[in-house]
Amino acid sequence: MVEAIPEHLEHKAAVLVELDRVLRPEAIIASNTSSLSVTELGVRTGRPGKVVGLHFFNPAPILRLVEVVRTVVTEPDVIDDVVGFVRLLGKEPVVIGDRAGFIANALLFGYLNHAVEMYEQHYATREDLDAAMRYGCGYPMGPLQLLDLIGLDTAYEILDTMYHQSRNRLHAPAPLLKQMITAGLLGRKTGRGFYTYDAPDSPVEVADVLTPIEQDGGLSGRDIHRVGVLGTGTMATGIAEVFAKSGFDVVLRARGLDKARTAIGRIGKSLDRAVAKGRLAETEKSVILGRITPAVDFEELADCDLLVEAVAEDLAVKTAVFGALDEVCKPGAVLATTTSSLPVIECAAATSRPGDVVGLHFFNPAPVMKLVEVVATIATAPDVVATAHAICQRVGKHPVHCGDRAGFIVNALLFPYLNDAVKMLEGHYADADDIDTAMMVGCGLPMGPFALLDVVGLDVSLAIERTLYNEFRESGFAPAPLLEHLVTAGRLGRKTGKGFRDYTA
Repeated sequence: MVEAIPEHLEHKAAVLVELDRVLRPEAIIASNTSSLSVTELGVRTGRPGKVVGLHFFNPAPILRLVEVVRTVVTEPDVIDDVVGFVRLLGKEPVVIGDRAGFIANALLFGYLNHAVEMYEQHYATREDLDAAMRYGCGYPMGPLQLLDLIGLDTAYEILDTMYHQSRNRLHAPAPLLKQMITAGLLGRKTGRGFYTYDAPDSPVEVADVLTPIEQDGGLSGRDIHRVGVLGTGTMATGIAEVFAKSGFDVVLRARGLDKARTAIGRIGKSLDRAVAKGRLAETEKSVILGRITPAVDFEELADCDLLVEAVAEDLAVKTAVFGALDEVCKPGAVLATTTSSLPVIECAAATSRPGDVVGLHFFNPAPVMKLVEVVATIATAPDVVATAHAICQRVGKHPVHCGDRAGFIVNALLFPYLNDAVKMLEGHYADADDIDTAMMVGCGLPMGPFALLDVVGLDVSLAIERTLYNEFRESGFAPAPLLEHLVTAGRLGRKTGKGFRDYTA
């Protein structure tokens, strides 16, 4: 028997008690609850060993994921039978211990709640929060768009249930959710939530008072013709390629001429691949490479209008670079850092022109990824922000704006979610394969958390998580011990052959 009545503990328990009375002893009772304790439901019956969670996702005929929830008293053969039954239905079963939110909701709703808090704090606009996760992570929908689809009242109830079970502050519903629910702004079903829709239950967004308006007479930026890129890594060469393709003259500065020429050679190979795929003509390749000049001395950057630093993610190295740029760059030049986690204001403070310094966080690989986070410090001049926005658009990127704090938008939302997944594995609630499957099949994400961690690198992930924890001092951001142990053991992901999975075979 599968119980699928509304999400109310006492009502569900009453149904299960009645089912227990009339069903034969060997029958299995399953609850479709998305967040309530299956253990608490099961112990109300005389057969707790045959009570299991069977959480289908809406719409059930279309979505393939089913979470099979075992309690501490569920009989092992019951789980085996239910998993086999789910497969017969053509669905993808994942097994999870009985914890708040199971797999998908436990990981998804903490992330959604964090996005609401960011919006509530005016850290970023709704459009920029959603665009950041779509373009930066490949998610099918941004967090606030997804909340409107789910329904803010439904999201609040799930978060509240999770919080009362976990006592994790990150699950405590953001106050803004309660305020919007009280005002009747429940999302698509009422025609208004974080966005406004042309009718209740319509997916069509319409402009409202919060919709940004592009004004022709707005603040004008500075003229950019010549761009300096500092660094020779994957990020630096990718950024140099992006600007050269867009018609800018580029000076690529390295610590040695050989390194600079090698970096330009890598750009040439990248362009060769584009030619082979028919995306670029051979003649265009020569023109693009002809726009890039190698350099070693900082003085060779003196006539650049925009300087983009893409050296190692080390604050001492970056501040030294900005100090050197300050001495040689012409007045009015915009100085940008591509840091993904360090304070931009620290780079600005190393110069005598903090108003000219801004963050331009490109995503790897820069020629492919569309997102750039434009990070303004408390000192960044408004026309510098306008320049950064315009330059991103000129090179075909989508700029999103945020303040200068750890993680900016994407990493600040992504890595606590990844950390929660590691803690779920560490607590033996589910295995890595089932967690990855749940997030890909159930939530439509392009990669599961463990596949993504192994690609990013466990050492890089740990460094970002430590930065977030040190900045916000939020106990839920503390890196999972399992991640620390894997890094200590040298299991860093795909680059070492082993991470959460073994790639050596």
